[in-house]
Amino acid sequence: MAAEIEAILGAEIGTYRAIFDHWRTARPDAPALLDDAGSLNWGEMMDRVDRIAAQLRTDGLEQGQSVAILGTSGIPYALVFLGAVMAGGVAAPLTTSATPEQLAGMVADSGAAHLFVDRAKLAELGEDFAPDLRVVVLDEELGDWMAPAGTPAPAVEPSADDPFNIIYSSGTTGIPKGIVHSHAMRWRQFAPTAAAWLKGARGNAGSSEPEPIRALASTPLYSNTTMVVFLAALLAGGSVRIMGKFDAARWLAHAETDRTNTTMLVPVQYRRLLDDPAFDRTNLSALRYKYCTSAPFAPTLKREVLDRMPGALIEIYSMTEGGVVCLLYAHEHPDKLHTVGRPAPGHRLRVLDDDDREVAPGEAGNLVGRSHTMMSGYRNRAEATDAARWIDPETGEAWMRMGDIGRVDADGFVELVGRAKDMIISGGFNIYPADLEAELERESGVVEAAVVGIASERWGETPVGFVVVADGAPPVDTILSAVNARLGKTQRLSALHTIAAMPRSHIGKLLKTELRDLAQQCGAS
Repeated sequence: MAAEIEAILGAEIGTYRAIFDHWRTARPDAPALLDDAGSLNWGEMMDRVDRIAAQLRTDGLEQGQSVAILGTSGIPYALVFLGAVMAGGVAAPLTTSATPEQLAGMVADSGAAHLFVDRAKLAELGEDFAPDLRVVVLDEELGDWMAPAGTPAPAVEPSADDPFNIIYSSGTTGIPKGIVHSHAMRWRQFAPTAAAWLKGARGNAGSSEPEPIRALASTPLYSNTTMVVFLAALLAGGSVRIMGKFDAARWLAHAETDRTNTTMLVPVQYRRLLDDPAFDRTNLSALRYKYCTSAPFAPTLKREVLDRMPGALIEIYSMTEGGVVCLLYAHEHPDKLHTVGRPAPGHRLRVLDDDDREVAPGEAGNLVGRSHTMMSGYRNRAEATDAARWIDPETGEAWMRMGDIGRVDADGFVELVGRAKDMIISGGFNIYPADLEAELERESGVVEAAVVGIASERWGETPVGFVVVADGAPPVDTILSAVNARLGKTQRLSALHTIAAMPRSHIGKLLKTELRDLAQQCGAS
């Protein structure tokens, strides 16, 4: 049976519905979803998913229409996400940190007729928010709203190109762009992962029936980051514990009690776990797969995770829009921790100059990628979709502009130099912030570093650094002098400031926009 389901998951295309129906029959009493309020087994989860899907169609949901979800991650949120997809709709999870104006814009952009929102968020927005939508309070009304127990889901057969979900970008200004993923993309992203997990678990156990996946999701369900341990774990017939908010002590307790074997964490979460007083006395021996994505993962932190946490460590480099996916199996390549790995099988990467011509091997340039996991486009934004793509003039193929500057070494490993929009041009020379940040982090007492460019009358732009320092670190002027002595004349930092903590988004992305504003306030020459 295990080999059979692995073969189905390994197919070029399939449906989540078919796989989920298999698991509800094969493992009805096995755990599926857990949160702080309770748990559901596979039979219970699928009954509720069917009832939500049925009620959505009764309410008039059309195939391909979006269902907006807003609130704290948990079982009700997950059920609505899955129910929307099973109804032939499109899950549209919304970023809770967005402003009311941005949320109203996302709701309008999505075309949703339903808004599922928790009570706390609705109270914050006001009862009159989204007056034209059918509003269901996730944590109070979902049980009464859904169809009666035992109601079957509607018979819906989505095509490969039909939209599966919309993930809204984490832009800090304006209305975030809606990134549309098709059923085919979501299958090709996660079905092979689920198949590989099952095969690996079967081999490790020495049995025809593999050990179930027990995933711990500690980033929000509106983030594409979370989908690796949400959708892939369910495709593997496993369980997912959903944390409403990350807390290192609670994460460690859950991982030990649940015997978590699969997780996705962003770098700042790894740091907080390793620093927690309970870490060294927590039994994490069940961990098999640890993933990381969404933000730069410092080589020193990767090394510490390898030394102190069991299981494989896999860094994923890509973007929500798709393009190339690079994988670094850090436990297999400890000499490549400064890279993000090599392109995954079937994924292609090119490095272009500012005129879209390929650069010489080993040189830094703009990364573009192509694969079978690329977005359908930005919803309602054809011009932005076109701008995000590079068209190969020889083949006419569309590639995604990854937004990063990087170089590929002789072994095919990709080293990121910085974000294209973050590159600093000072006196006509290109300066890559990552190079300067690496030099700053070599200094004793520097815990974390970031470099941004600000306007300069003399140079056009000039680099300014920020550091988080440990107790007893040398004075900032000493650090600045030591680093500038190692840098080329055109690279030198014009100023260096200490900061208590780096500004970050909800999933740990460094907010360089805020650092630029702070640098401007501090002034530089």
